[in-house]
Amino acid sequence: MFFIKEGGDQARLWSVVENRGEISNDGLRRIFDVVESERIVDLRSRLVIGWRSPRACWMHASTAATYPVMGIADAEPVPFSGFDRLVLDHAKLQAVMREHRYASWRTALGSVVGIYLITDTSDGRQYVGKADGADSIRQRWGTYAANGHGGDVGLRNLQPASFRFSLLRVFDPSTPTPVIDAAESHFKVALDTRRHGLNRN
Repeated sequence: MFFIKEGGDQARLWSVVENRGEISNDGLRRIFDVVESERIVDLRSRLVIGWRSPRACWMHASTAATYPVMGIADAEPVPFSGFDRLVLDHAKLQAVMREHRYASWRTALGSVVGIYLITDTSDGRQYVGKADGADSIRQRWGTYAANGHGGDVGLRNLQPASFRFSLLRVFDPSTPTPVIDAAESHFKVALDTRRHGLNRN
């Protein structure tokens, strides 16, 4: 774990890296395969710990765990990408639904209903779904973030880690349900998701 010192008694988390082992050793110089890790990525630049003035700016995670947490700063907001550019894997969807930095995303997704696409990237099969009536896209996608399948029969036995979520068409919440139903049916036919995809109706 790498920290940036702030003042005399605090430091802020900068990055977490993993040592995958020694690559070479010529007796004088040792080279290791060190890669940046995605562990606690949501705490980068946010986690502030008490600093005991160690000689280095890094420490093992087991050592860092003994340092007192002084605070966790609010994350920098992530601007909403727009409905037509929205593509999320399942892990990102979960982050969007829970993390403070994605508040504007949740507001945007909560303001529309419509038709969405889930692609199982492990085999390319697709599922067309809808959010209508009292359900906004945010509410519908929140169920996928929570349990992976959203109650859809065709998705229940699949691994949500391979799912990719995108929007096909959005509507104002006042749009009549038959209009949304027709759009859903159109995309199921256009993408052939009943015969060659994951839709069961």
